[in-house]
Amino acid sequence: MVLVISEEVRAAIDARRPVVALESTIIAHGLPRPRNLQVALELEDVVRQEGAVPATIAVLDGCPRVGLDKEQLERVANEDGIRKLGHRDLPLAVAAGVSGATTVSATAQLAALAGVRVFATGGLGGVHREWTVTQDESADLGLLARTRITVVCAGVKSILDVPATLQRLETLGVAVAGYRTDRFPGFYLSDSGHPVDWTLQSPEQVADVMRAQDTLDAAESALIVANPVPQEQQLDPGLHARVLADALRALEEQGITGQAVTPFLLDYLVRHTDGASLNANLAAVRGNVRLAARIAAAWTRR
Repeated sequence: MVLVISEEVRAAIDARRPVVALESTIIAHGLPRPRNLQVALELEDVVRQEGAVPATIAVLDGCPRVGLDKEQLERVANEDGIRKLGHRDLPLAVAAGVSGATTVSATAQLAALAGVRVFATGGLGGVHREWTVTQDESADLGLLARTRITVVCAGVKSILDVPATLQRLETLGVAVAGYRTDRFPGFYLSDSGHPVDWTLQSPEQVADVMRAQDTLDAAESALIVANPVPQEQQLDPGLHARVLADALRALEEQGITGQAVTPFLLDYLVRHTDGASLNANLAAVRGNVRLAARIAAAWTRR
């Protein structure tokens, strides 16, 4: 697999300047056109405003790329047939010469290969509801258990089994810390209803943990920094609970299973909250990207 790192990202890595990895699934599959491209450019601009270099990651014509120019971003946003790639799909996509947007697991893997230590996303995947029946668990968890990267996120998607996901992360040895909170955020919600054991108060503290991971020669696992969406920008908790309950009933009635579950539930929330869930999602992503850039800056000041 030939990994192509853009000149800008390569120069920043070589000069020990801050770099933030960004996934491309939100561009290709998470937002309607043309808003998807606008958001992609906005998120890269947020990284630059904080003095860091954005490294949006995707696979184009079978070539994994860390850092996209505007033309490449436009391809991901507008080209029909862009696939959704997890880390297991990367060898297949490379061999077949296809183009695809990277999920959390694929982005984390390619970022780590490129030497990028900090990654910002919206919410992680996790253990699905009724796991005892379906055995459905996101590939994000296993990949993060063996990849040394710091992931800034708004917790896990609230459509998942949050306590089971936290338990699974503990079992896998993945460190989780709340950012200025002792509560684990719930993606659209500031508080999922579950606590975290550790709280970090500043980008410098996060960077200290990253250094300690290296000094202790700890297992090659990720550090998850759970950054809640501001309360004033979260989805109304009552609305969230009501619509999610309706969505889960609709899921069962329509017999939807497997990989179709998550996109169905997310789309249901967008449609039945009049777009409020999407606004909360974007607010969370913007905050995560900004924090990730500040962490990357603190990490390079050593």
